[in-house]
Amino acid sequence: MDEIVQYHRAHEGVSRYRKFRHIYENILGAEYTEAAGKKLGEEFSALVYEKVLDAPFVKGASAFLERHHAEYLMFIASGTPAEELADIVRARGIARYFRGVYGSPTLKSGALRDIMERHALSGEEVVFVGDAAADRDAARDTGVHFIARVAHIGCTLKDERHKINDLDGLMGHIDRLGR
Repeated sequence: MDEIVQYHRAHEGVSRYRKFRHIYENILGAEYTEAAGKKLGEEFSALVYEKVLDAPFVKGASAFLERHHAEYLMFIASGTPAEELADIVRARGIARYFRGVYGSPTLKSGALRDIMERHALSGEEVVFVGDAAADRDAARDTGVHFIARVAHIGCTLKDERHKINDLDGLMGHIDRLGR
């Protein structure tokens, strides 16, 4: 169990289905099937969906979205399954702030490339705010700016150049990136 939890924490921001496969094949030494993954995904969703809906917004998130959604193109890129993510965004009442919502199986680097292509943006014009190594890696892969949200003590992003604890100071970091 410790190895599974350690793997999960080291791979935050990665699709749960990729984690299931890795755990089955590399930790449990068991055969992974799509049916097993589907069942695990449904069980996982049942455990977390309501908690996600009830969770408070990150400090500063609501204010940032309200103030800046008309000024900037904003998107969500997550390891959460796309359909579930779309449901969460609608249920939380935040869909109007975002031009697009990308969930798995789309990889975050693929989402960033799609956003840049569709909106004719260069890497210099894009800022990815994320709280997982997968977010940082996608930003590096695509040449976009990255601001790390260091959300907890065990966060692997503590050494990032641009980092915040919450979204209150996000605009100041975005402004500094332009210099």
